[in-house]
Amino acid sequence: MAEFVNIARRALGQLGGHGGVKGFLVQLFRANDVKTGALIGVDKYGNKYFEDSKNYFFGRHRWVLYTTEMNGKNTMWEVDGSMVPAEWHRWLHCMTDDPPTTHPPVPRKFLAETHQFNVSATPQQYVPFSTTTKKIHEWVPPKAQ
Repeated sequence: MAEFVNIARRALGQLGGHGGVKGFLVQLFRANDVKTGALIGVDKYGNKYFEDSKNYFFGRHRWVLYTTEMNGKNTMWEVDGSMVPAEWHRWLHCMTDDPPTTHPPVPRKFLAETHQFNVSATPQQYVPFSTTTKKIHEWVPPKAQ
């Protein structure tokens, strides 16, 4: 009986932590995962970072809820791991225990001020022109007379 009560309490906590049934279902379909934990901070783009080391094992105890709009682009259903800024990446992957909200990182000149989307799988990707000659040439049939 105590297990059932604990499961029901966690289920109600999941529903309340995501803003009701609608928020729960949106999070489930958007990230394929529903977790609740302590809000650690929000980055400049609106991504929210959470942590719960009591109920989740190491490596799965920190996560991000992505924003729905970033740099004027609707990202509701197109979440991408490159949407996490560099200063939060360290904390999210357990490289440091201190989040950037309490210990801001040292500014570096190679870090971009505004986020750029990863376009490696889109038509905007950069494809260099090949300057080498082909080793294998395709066969061209002779013209009919």
